[in-house]
Order: sequence, then C-alpha cells, then structure tokens
Amino acid sequence: MTNRNSNLNNRPFLLKPAGKDYLWGGSRLNDDFSKGIELEPLAETWECSTHPDGPSVVASGPDTGKLLPQVLSDHPEYIGSHPRELVKAEGELPILIKFIDARKDLSVQVHPDDAYARQMEHGSMGKSEMWYVLDASRDARLVYGFRHDMDREVLKKSLLDGTVEKYLQKVKVRKDDVFYIEAGTVHALGAGALVAEIQESSNLTYRMYDYNRVDKDGKKRQLHVEKALDVVRLQGSAQPRQPMRVLKYQKGCASELLCRCRYFQTERLLLNTERCRQMADFQTGHNTFQVLLCTNGCGVLFEERGEFINFFRGDCIFVPADSVPLKIHGKAQLLRVSC
Repeated sequence: MTNRNSNLNNRPFLLKPAGKDYLWGGSRLNDDFSKGIELEPLAETWECSTHPDGPSVVASGPDTGKLLPQVLSDHPEYIGSHPRELVKAEGELPILIKFIDARKDLSVQVHPDDAYARQMEHGSMGKSEMWYVLDASRDARLVYGFRHDMDREVLKKSLLDGTVEKYLQKVKVRKDDVFYIEAGTVHALGAGALVAEIQESSNLTYRMYDYNRVDKDGKKRQLHVEKALDVVRLQGSAQPRQPMRVLKYQKGCASELLCRCRYFQTERLLLNTERCRQMADFQTGHNTFQVLLCTNGCGVLFEERGEFINFFRGDCIFVPADSVPLKIHGKAQLLRVSC
C-alpha cells in the first residue's frame, strides 16, 4: 500500500561506484556494464558504499556529485529507523554492494565476525556476505570451507609451505547460484565468475594464501595468517546447497527471496511490463532504505509528480526510507536489497 505521508524530499537517486584494480580482476565491468572507469584491471565496483575505502557518489538529483556518506549525514531520515542498530555513525550504511569480475582466482581468505572486528580492528564491523552469480565460465569454481575438520597447527603449516589447497572444498559455480559466506568461513571466488556481492559494510579481509603471486610492482601481497587462524572456522563444511527459491507472481513482475540474514535481505525482481506498476508491493514493511541493482535489461522508475530515472544494466538506485510513491516500468532483472 502506498504511503501517502511520504516525505516529498525522499526521492530515489542513481549512484556512481568506486572502482578497485586488484590484480585478479578483468574488464567485464566496463565491457558488460559500461562503467567507464579507467582502471585496468577493474576487479570490483562498489556500487552502494559509505565505506571510507570507496564511497559511492550520487549521480542524479539535486545532490549530484556529492559523496553518499555526506548526503546520508545531511539526511539521516533517508536510512530509516529499522537498521539503526547496525549503523555505527551518522551517514553510514550497514551494508556494501559490489560487482566483482574474477578473471583470475581470488586469494584464499577469511573474514572476522563483528565481535573480533570490534575488539581487534578499532571498532570495525565484521564481514558476512552473499554472492549472486551473474555469469560463470564452464570450469568456474569457488572455495567454500574445508573438506574435513582441521587442526590449527596443521592448517598453519599448510599455509606456510603452500599445500593448503588439498584441504579446501571446491564447489562448481553456475549462473544464477546463490552463496552465503558467513564470517569465519574460509573461501575464495574462482576465475571465470562474475558476481554481485552484498555484505556488511567492512573491508576486513584476512588473506591466508595467494598462490605466491606478485602485484604490478613485483611484490607478493601481504598475508594475515595469524589473524586468519584466530577467526577461521576449523570444522569441515557441508557442500553448500542452493536455497529453496519460490517465485511470487504479480502483474508485470515476479520476485523471489535469495537471502535473508540479520544484516540484509536480498530479493530478485523480474520486471516485464509495458505499463507502469506501483512499487508499493515491493516495500519491506519497515521504515528502511532500499537499493535496486539492475543486473540485466532496462527500465524507468517514476514518481507520481512526473520525475523519473532511466536505469540500465549495471545501474544502482538508492531509494530512501519513506520514499515518495513510485512506479516502475520496463523489462529488466534487479536485485532489491534492504535491511
């Protein structure tokens, strides 16, 4: 049901991402999503981010050109009340949304949980995350946990002598797969995968093993073995199963839940309509922001007063809490993220 008391200043706006040139990246984020970011390789685009290591920039509306953290600090009502317990400071979101292009294997890594990060990383958030696979090569794999229970000292020795791969569980990756990576799970995205990542707003990665690679300066990247051993879950992991997904149909759009955890909820929307449809049915039921990430196709997001946003594959739209009433039109697939 449309909220007729919506603040008329709470209008959606496009975001421009920050780019990252990690050595394992490729060119698909520019080629497929027309990002226009002059980095080579282009490994990640931080589509919706208030993290100081890569904040997004507002790309439409009256705040065009401003950093997203500044706009949210000026307008804390845009975030809403529901996720407040997850927000550390004014202007910060509890989540970070990325595109990732893995032309090469990512390092074998692990992320800390919130408790460890608060104590050991100056009050930072930990990092649990999910991946939605947009595309994958025929032989794409990912590392997900250990094949069997591990001993800390055995693991440490294998990391130091470069034999850790024999203990890692490797899983086939297919287009449209969903993986939830809880903090403490050893993992690595493999070459040939293009994914959307939704995560806690954190940039804490403890690199365990990096295949003895060197960066563009000829130096090996830093490893974080001791911290990784402090936080990694040593128990063997079951093979990850794809979640039960049920499409819910309505006129012009179908939706399905991909992931729900204490940090975020992610749904996939399949839009196919030649008429404008109310977005009221997509509301969360809480006074919280939403983020729409277009993964395919294109469309238009309308306001009742006639203003609109054209969106295309790769675009990211921030919808403030208690937004003005919206309608949507087009043929597209979107991820809808809320807290």
